[in-house]
Amino acid sequence: MSSDLLSGPWSLVIMGLLVFGDAFFVVVPGEIAVTALGALASTTGSPPLWSVMICAGAAAAAGDICCYLIGRTVGTERWAWMRAPRVRRALEWARRRLDGGMATVLFTARFVPFARLAINLVAGASRLPVGRYLGLVSLAALGWAAYQASVGAVVAVLVPGGPVVAVVVSVAVALALGATIDVVSRRLRR
Repeated sequence: MSSDLLSGPWSLVIMGLLVFGDAFFVVVPGEIAVTALGALASTTGSPPLWSVMICAGAAAAAGDICCYLIGRTVGTERWAWMRAPRVRRALEWARRRLDGGMATVLFTARFVPFARLAINLVAGASRLPVGRYLGLVSLAALGWAAYQASVGAVVAVLVPGGPVVAVVVSVAVALALGATIDVVSRRLRR
């Protein structure tokens, strides 16, 4: 039963929900779900790797677009949490970055959890052109999904031991890569 859940169509639905939720709540393990399914796809063939990438990309884009719509409809100051000093700094950082180049920021922010939320809220609040935003955020989400799933798939091919070992090692590698990206992005912001 549990193996059917991990390799069947429900695995893509669950992964999609986690990735979508990750757009709003950075503690939701969207990246881990994509990496784990990428490893499973590589070791078992189910679900197919391409479907992991497409579903994860669609869910990531949908989550980012919802954040954009929230920013567009309510702005970035309506709720108390938006006025907290740390959040204000992140939103100001996002505003400065968007002024410097929307494509670069959307692609880069896709890999930095809290920055992604701030960028998408500010993009909406700034009323960035919808058509251009949708195209760029969709490409960024698909690129991110392909990267995350590929990390799992590549590690699964390189590490012997079957699907369970592949998933565990893939998740560890993805967490290490994420931590490295976080450290580098913090240093670049200073």
